[in-house]
Amino acid sequence: MTAMADIIYTKVDEAPELASASFLPIIRSFTKAAGLTIGTRDISLAGRILANFPDYLTDDQKQSDDLAELGEMVKQPDANVIKLPNISASQPQLNAAIKELQEQGYKLPDYPADPQSDEEKSVKARYDAIKGSAVNPVLREGNSDRRAPKAVKEYAKKNPHRMGEWVSSSKTHVATMGESDFRSNEKSVTVGAASAGTAKIEFVAKDGSATTLKGDWPLEDGDVIDATYMSVRALADFLEQQIEDAKNQGILFSLHMKATMMKVSDPIIFGHCVKVFLKDVFAKHAATFAELGVNPDLGIGDLEAKVATLPADKAAEIQADIKAALDNGPAMYMVNSDKGITNLHVSSDVIIDASMPAVIRAGGKGWGPDGKEADTKCVIPDSSYAGVYSAVIDFCRENGALDPAKMGTVPNVGLMAQKAEEYGSHPQTFKAPADGTIRVVDAAGTTLIEHGVEEGDIWRACRTKDAPIRDWVKLGVTRARLSGMPGVFWLDETRGHDAELIKKVNAYLPDHDTSGLDLKIMAPTEAAKYSTERIARGEDTIAITGNVLRDYLTDLYPILEVGTSAKMLSIVPLMNGGGLFETGAGGSAPKHVQQLQEENYLRWDSLGEFCALGASLEHLANVKDNAKAQVLADALDKAIEGLLDNNKSPARKVGGLDNRGSHFYIALYWAQALAAQDQDAELKAHFAPVAEALSSNEDAIVAELNGVQGGAADTGGYYHAPQAKVDAVMRPSATLNGIIG
Repeated sequence: MTAMADIIYTKVDEAPELASASFLPIIRSFTKAAGLTIGTRDISLAGRILANFPDYLTDDQKQSDDLAELGEMVKQPDANVIKLPNISASQPQLNAAIKELQEQGYKLPDYPADPQSDEEKSVKARYDAIKGSAVNPVLREGNSDRRAPKAVKEYAKKNPHRMGEWVSSSKTHVATMGESDFRSNEKSVTVGAASAGTAKIEFVAKDGSATTLKGDWPLEDGDVIDATYMSVRALADFLEQQIEDAKNQGILFSLHMKATMMKVSDPIIFGHCVKVFLKDVFAKHAATFAELGVNPDLGIGDLEAKVATLPADKAAEIQADIKAALDNGPAMYMVNSDKGITNLHVSSDVIIDASMPAVIRAGGKGWGPDGKEADTKCVIPDSSYAGVYSAVIDFCRENGALDPAKMGTVPNVGLMAQKAEEYGSHPQTFKAPADGTIRVVDAAGTTLIEHGVEEGDIWRACRTKDAPIRDWVKLGVTRARLSGMPGVFWLDETRGHDAELIKKVNAYLPDHDTSGLDLKIMAPTEAAKYSTERIARGEDTIAITGNVLRDYLTDLYPILEVGTSAKMLSIVPLMNGGGLFETGAGGSAPKHVQQLQEENYLRWDSLGEFCALGASLEHLANVKDNAKAQVLADALDKAIEGLLDNNKSPARKVGGLDNRGSHFYIALYWAQALAAQDQDAELKAHFAPVAEALSSNEDAIVAELNGVQGGAADTGGYYHAPQAKVDAVMRPSATLNGIIG
């Protein structure tokens, strides 16, 4: 491993990566003055693909496995990594990235959807390892401390974002299975010393023959393991009922999933919904679809693309049948009404942790095919956390919309260290090959968990280690002590996994001083009701949750509180002493890229990056006793306040200040704060002329930055854009570049 820089900044994808081309030179210029080094590591989707296929590339094209290297770095006590949001690739995104790289001259293999040879099976396995949430489990060697920065929260109260009006007659509601799903079928055990070792997962057919699905699952004493399954027969029945009910009620139908993180299970569930919604189409054209290799898991968008390859008359027939099915069903929640992109076009287009808060924030409304807002049935098949969203919807229906000017806050302490997967497991997720039993067998041959399944049922298991649970409890107590807020462990004693965690929480809390603290254990639905009632009164509550709820809640409450989750401060105190600083969500990044390419205008807000950098510098100051780093951090805090107070964040439309202009102003305010401070004379002297140059050239720089807006911008690619082209687009001010370097 190469020598570690003081701070590692990650190269990612889409809008955050475009923004880095503008902001990273500013970071390097400012930190260089303090003698700090900034390194980068590529964890982008394209970078991960290239790193995994060196045998298909020329020497000039080969790329180091930066993700693996970062995975080792975060275990070091001096690790300091700023992680921007990367693509958690769905299958369509992976296919698109492969195609773009191939068009750029990288002789990568196609993704073999139905591998036959050993080579194709190997290629598929290598690509599958890149899909979904492949990055986060590698880097997250600590648990999550996520909250709204004080400056962001205060700004939101003084300048509340728009909230849709909730009315008591709203028909918007959550529909969930409640039985025969993952939640109801879950079994969980804490592994004892006798079961430690390498376990295996087996499928046992009706004739008694056993097939190993996974043979190398390491279990340790104290691990919590879970296993569960969803009945696809029950799923299909449930979906048919919900589609019919949405039509009868005259409301939109919407499916809310996380196919990017639950990369094996949720695409299958999504595919079942596509098949049920287009049931007559799939029945009528079954033979043609088989010839085309139609996979409903890839959505209506992929189906339409394959149909378009048919002779014109046959394509027109099927296209008419698809349109008739969509017209005859309930109106569907739309991703893009203007372009006819439905909720079921691409599984990665509607992600539950972004889509559900958007509905709630809009007064329970979603966009319909007519381009108008309407009430919607929010279908969340698995009932594990559906009640959380239902509780917030019920509160708003009864009490009206939450008021950002008065709201309290719900920071989160999330259990995620060392692949604490909870329901986010991938390597242990399988589609049952036939009727039979799937079981977990320990190294001694003892069956720990088993389920009877039917062909096609979705079975999955996961593991949460003991050390991360201990660290999570400690972090929850620490945050409650430092903040003075009550802390709630969102755990349900009637659920298998949570029951095991409750035992551990009760065992580990006495290891800490909890005197005077208000710590509770509540089931998620009740915790959501409790926390929402409190924020409505302006009161604050820490949510101490598992991994998936961490993901959901750190979008839900921030979107309601401050309008976006991208502005959250996300600190991961690494278990070996380092720090990982995450910058918020990237869910709207594709739309931002599209706008840049069409209008040379990037509305991505880098406030999350600013906050993460400040926290990173502060951590560096504390760990390495670096006074200059602390001066930089303090000055950056002042710059962030100035940016917000002076309304220099990106506007939404051409003509306003965009991401590049926002970066200029953070540089200006940062330099001014450094020139005004008296803690470090050397930094003061260095930045005084910088501040003067930026200030005196303000009008010229803004004119240069805004002057490029309106026309198309050529970045040379979406997933793998040449750096020179991106730099040319994102650094159009010669005056600013001359000052910053």
